[in-house]
Amino acid sequence: MPAQRKLSATTLDRPDPPALAAFYQRATGLEPYPECDADFAGLNDGDGLLPGFQRVDDYRALHGPDRIVPRQFHLDFDFDFDFDVDDLDEAETRLLELRAGRPPYQPRPNRRRVLLDPAGHPLCPVAKG
Repeated sequence: MPAQRKLSATTLDRPDPPALAAFYQRATGLEPYPECDADFAGLNDGDGLLPGFQRVDDYRALHGPDRIVPRQFHLDFDFDFDFDVDDLDEAETRLLELRAGRPPYQPRPNRRRVLLDPAGHPLCPVAKG
């Protein structure tokens, strides 16, 4: 029988991991991972997946659609705020208030919004349904 595998963590590079963890904690409501320091911070999602943030001193963020730094991956979230996530305008406003950025290119604005976290990683609030 093949070994059972389960994704246990995703880790984003950042020059200041605690700051990016704080952004995602406010954006998602997830609890902070207890073993955090200046080099690594994370969040507990309750299902065993650890969103983590690690220090990379020479980190370079993605810059716009010209992709000076190539995108390696992006994150999609069904965000659960204190309001109805079906309202993408409100989800986008909330993330922008938390210092997310908004690139000009929006491929499917009625279904998802492409935003950038404070470190420049793409993240997308997605409409339910």
